[in-house]
Amino acid sequence: MKVRKMDHVGVIVEDLAAATEFFVDLGFEVLGKMDGMQGEWLDRIVGLQGVRTSIVMLGAPDGGSNVELAKFHTAADERGIRPEAANALGIRHLAFVVEGIDAIVAKLKSKGVELFSEVETYEDCYKLLYVRGPEGIIIELAEEIG
Repeated sequence: MKVRKMDHVGVIVEDLAAATEFFVDLGFEVLGKMDGMQGEWLDRIVGLQGVRTSIVMLGAPDGGSNVELAKFHTAADERGIRPEAANALGIRHLAFVVEGIDAIVAKLKSKGVELFSEVETYEDCYKLLYVRGPEGIIIELAEEIG
């Protein structure tokens, strides 16, 4: 028995359209959409009652990373969005290797995305940057250099 690969990372959002646009701006492609998913099987899987959700599955162009964005229409989180700091416990950010980080950052800036800093160089290996997307999602962008 072994883990073969990571299939996807799930991100729960309130504004599915804005989150989808953010990931498309990063270079992801929409692989599929499902609206109004519900049923006892879904309730059992997620451990909630009366679930109705919509999902957008996004893929990196190289096929290596998938991100599932989900909006819970019912059984929604009543606490709302809670943007956390980069050091908060738990899963805190998603990291993607990109090409053309400066162009990506310019595009994100033009759309008002929060940058944690300017692009930084790490040991002549990577250009790095953290950004906060819609609903507090933290993304690390890394461009290999050298």
